[in-house]
Amino acid sequence: MRIHPLVMLAAGVAALSACGRSVDSPAAAPVPASAASASKASSPWVGRWHGPEGTYLEITGGPGTYSVTVQNLDGPRNFDAKAGTDTLVFTRDGVLETIRAGSGPETGMKWLADKHDCLIVKSGEGYCRG
Repeated sequence: MRIHPLVMLAAGVAALSACGRSVDSPAAAPVPASAASASKASSPWVGRWHGPEGTYLEITGGPGTYSVTVQNLDGPRNFDAKAGTDTLVFTRDGVLETIRAGSGPETGMKWLADKHDCLIVKSGEGYCRG
């Protein structure tokens, strides 16, 4: 049985709420545009998102619990992430990071300025598809 990714995300948030837990995010953003073309069996977050100079963000897992690999110029690093409201959150070097959907210009990176389907960790750190 295939379930739409947004239904899976909503179910995960509902489950966390039901047990008295929540994952809040500091900024809400729309689900990535790739959700429309993503397989109904997978989350719209899952897959590889490309940055400049060979960097990437790769997301596996779901719904609710994900693994995030950040490949930067120093090499790949892996993090556990949880679904928030239209975000994924993970801790890197003691800092809570939030991944949200956005556009190339919102990444603050000239290499991604012409892209539309992107994930943003923070200004200057973004990854896009297509």
